[in-house]
Amino acid sequence: MPAARDVQSTASQAPSAESRRIMNDVAAARTTAMSALNNDRFRVMLEQIGNPQSSGDLVTMGGNSDSTVVDFKTALSRYAENSE
Repeated sequence: MPAARDVQSTASQAPSAESRRIMNDVAAARTTAMSALNNDRFRVMLEQIGNPQSSGDLVTMGGNSDSTVVDFKTALSRYAENSE
């Protein structure tokens, strides 16, 4: 029969349900991040929001002086078309 400390050390080596959940969440986040880094559309979006003028426009939800104003329904429709 194993000594109590052997049983205790074996039990402490097995990850708890919470530890497994955290490890799974970290693995999923890593997979998502790698997928995003390899996605050209995501890369282009990051470049656009990294541009000071573009990020300012996004914050104010306005466009620059030469852009056309788009109503909400049109924007939503275009987003749906591009998401397919």
